[in-house]
Amino acid sequence: MITRPIAAAVLAASLFIAPQALAEGDLTRLPTELPALVLGSEESDYSMSEKRYELETGKAYKLEVISTGRKEYAIRAPEFFASIFLRKVEAGDLEIKAVSLTELEFEQEGEAELYFVPVKTGEFSFYSAGLEGKGMVGTFSVR
Repeated sequence: MITRPIAAAVLAASLFIAPQALAEGDLTRLPTELPALVLGSEESDYSMSEKRYELETGKAYKLEVISTGRKEYAIRAPEFFASIFLRKVEAGDLEIKAVSLTELEFEQEGEAELYFVPVKTGEFSFYSAGLEGKGMVGTFSVR
């Protein structure tokens, strides 16, 4: 028969050990810079420089999204944006701190940097709204 003090000690130890055992990343370090996502190129207005990103939960990332201005691009990733902790978005001289993100829309040449931490595993699509048929789709794979 297990007494209450022993059960409490086991519970306390498991609560202390479990988060460290499950965490993949170390948020005390600088964010990992992902390859920039460049929208459009000299070869094609509908190109995306990256089609797949491999990420880990609990790890901080920085993603730069760059529009060449060849078209209007509206990057959406609804399921992915709902499954990350968004630290901030930097665009030009602005630093935007928000709870969530719906889309990044570029009406002309420009760039934005996203700082985030994935908190849910899965395969999440991202795309340029209205240009999916032109091949402007990709995947965030989070393990």
